[in-house]
Amino acid sequence: MIRYVAGRIAMRLPAHVSLDDLMSAGVMGLIDAVDKFDPAQKVKFKTYAEFRIRGAILDELRAMDWVPRSVRRKSSKLEAVYTKLQNRLGRPATDEEVAEEMGISLAEFMRLLDEVKGVSLLSLDDPDSPLGQLESEQIKEALGRTDLEDPLALLGLAELQRQVAQAIIGLPEKEKLVVSLYYYDELTMREIGEVLGYTESRISQMHTKAIFRLRARLRDVVSG
Repeated sequence: MIRYVAGRIAMRLPAHVSLDDLMSAGVMGLIDAVDKFDPAQKVKFKTYAEFRIRGAILDELRAMDWVPRSVRRKSSKLEAVYTKLQNRLGRPATDEEVAEEMGISLAEFMRLLDEVKGVSLLSLDDPDSPLGQLESEQIKEALGRTDLEDPLALLGLAELQRQVAQAIIGLPEKEKLVVSLYYYDELTMREIGEVLGYTESRISQMHTKAIFRLRARLRDVVSG
């Protein structure tokens, strides 16, 4: 389980970030899960353990502070643009519209997505983010599946679950499909690319755009 969780996270990180370091942090997360697991909460240990393992790995990444401040600033600017355009247009903005708003070419916008994809990984789980409490299990629930436990309800986040579901429904179709295949079917970016007929890089860009759209939509909901 630790290798699986660490491996999925590592696929979206620069090569200099060691998989062994992530797995070591994951071990600590598993130990923490064993110590704190409460069967009375009626949630499966596997679900709880994955949550703690992933959280420990992301905590380690934050402590490493491997993302340059310049990239973080670009990430914040990109999220602000998505929020602004969503509010102005009342629909998801196209790549061309986002690039125009940022004053860059479409090619530069695609390069920007590649640059900030690691930030989107951390921001998804940032406790200060509207998505801060969400795990893959919760996103599965938000996609409308009924064959799973309900971690969101267990965590007292039923309203956030509803908002996430609405935000996912509002994604462009291809991005919604990528989110579904990644979080529910648990395919890798490469496997999704093979299914949809795109390169792994293109799928990664779609996923990054989806995350920024979700963050912008949910931050707007929370602030409103």
